[in-house]
Amino acid sequence: MKILLAVDGSEFTKKMLAYLATHDELFSTSNKYTLITAQAQLPARARAVVGKEVVETYQREEAEKVLAPVSTFLARHGIEAKSITKVGHAGEIISKTADSGKFDMVVMGSHGHGTLGNLVMGSVATQVLAHCKVPVLLVR
Repeated sequence: MKILLAVDGSEFTKKMLAYLATHDELFSTSNKYTLITAQAQLPARARAVVGKEVVETYQREEAEKVLAPVSTFLARHGIEAKSITKVGHAGEIISKTADSGKFDMVVMGSHGHGTLGNLVMGSVATQVLAHCKVPVLLVR
């Protein structure tokens, strides 16, 4: 299977990894894994003030803070994963990448805000579920 692991460095990413580690059918060296993290786009005025190079360096460093511990965890279990970093809205990026990359499954942690929380705050998981054409496994 080709599995896309959506990670953000939160406790929910850790719970998702713990779940995978206890389910051999999902956490196998025979599967191909790709990590994806999305960095929020800085407002245009902020980008203009600090400059393109500073913004790109900042986004690359923030993405590495998220990806490095997950890559280390996977490596300890004998799994080598590719990494993707994109800038933009996470829900949109994850669902588009899953579809265009022909992944068999997306696995991600969920905050589990509930219906009212999603109305007020929105939810990356809700957006991925609504727009993704491949199966999505949410771990809470």
